[in-house]
Amino acid sequence: MRNKFLKLLQHPITAIVTAVLIGLLVGGVILAASGYNTVEAYGAILTGIFANPKNVAQVVVNAVPIILTGLSVSFAFKTGLFNIGAEGQFIMGALVAALVGFYLPLPVGIHPLVILLLAFIVGGLLGGLAGYLKNRFGIHEVISTIMLNWIAFYFNNYIVGLPSVKVQGTLHSPEILDTAKITFLTTEWKRSPEGREFLTNNKFLGDIFKTDLGWGIIIAIIVAIILWYVLKNTVSGFHLRSVGLNKYAAEFSGIPVQKSVFRSMFIAGGVAALGGAILVMTSTNTVSILGGQEGYGWDGISVSLIANANPLANLFTGVLFSGLRFGGTLMQSKIGAPTEIINIMIGVIVLAIAIAPVLPRISEYLKKRQESKDLKKAGDKK
Repeated sequence: MRNKFLKLLQHPITAIVTAVLIGLLVGGVILAASGYNTVEAYGAILTGIFANPKNVAQVVVNAVPIILTGLSVSFAFKTGLFNIGAEGQFIMGALVAALVGFYLPLPVGIHPLVILLLAFIVGGLLGGLAGYLKNRFGIHEVISTIMLNWIAFYFNNYIVGLPSVKVQGTLHSPEILDTAKITFLTTEWKRSPEGREFLTNNKFLGDIFKTDLGWGIIIAIIVAIILWYVLKNTVSGFHLRSVGLNKYAAEFSGIPVQKSVFRSMFIAGGVAALGGAILVMTSTNTVSILGGQEGYGWDGISVSLIANANPLANLFTGVLFSGLRFGGTLMQSKIGAPTEIINIMIGVIVLAIAIAPVLPRISEYLKKRQESKDLKKAGDKK
């Protein structure tokens, strides 16, 4: 039993579960200290989310952008890079989707694929630029990507502010064409007599399809599986991971380090841009001035850290993160508790993940201590 416990401490999932439990515990203490009933507050979150299929679907919809920005950060981190630029890459992906989705009419089915491809390329070039600056001038990617975030933000504002782009009397771009949308059911069909009849007669499916649920979650799952497979089972993935573990040893082994750095940042930037494109193609359908920096890139960092940079784990931590955020609004509306408590919980979870490497050390310490006791007992018997 003891040996199983020690092995459990060394498992990566243990760190994630422990961090979440610590976050919930701290959140509960803060709620109690603020005069709120902790059980009632957490109950409001759970019952609110699972009260109807619509809320569950909305959690999934909200999770898609941060899953993809989390995957972007995770992929770069696995290759020894810290992509702080997911926010800017996300903005560029959203901008590409808004422009191509309106100004480039294409057939149904082809239009979304072209948007996703172009968004990936543009986001990849922005991420690759940080990789180039690191290779050519030794500029750390954290510095360059932070600066590129602001460049992307103000570039978005400039483009959307053009008279030929901005809708008169508003601060946003035109709504993308229906052929560019990837929701399971289009808004136009939902508002049609047939659509209203279907939604009314099918309560369960009607609740789900009232949200912006679409192909985005499927794309996110596919991207997560591809990134996991590339890192784990391909030669290119081995090269990327080798550079991340020790670039000097990788270079000595003949692995092209600079090429790997550029490739990693390009892929990371492209994945983050997919998140922005999918948000426009499912939920917002436009981009706006001063609305570019909504924090999806920064949330992706938290999602990645909680997932321990595991691409597959990002799927679950993204949904967890989305559920906490969505549940926080329900908690506030039902018992009046401030949503900032959710942010504190998330911060504690990330902090707990940061110190999680101490768990294997504790396991090793307890194991050696037990072995020492066993040796002592054996010596006493002799």
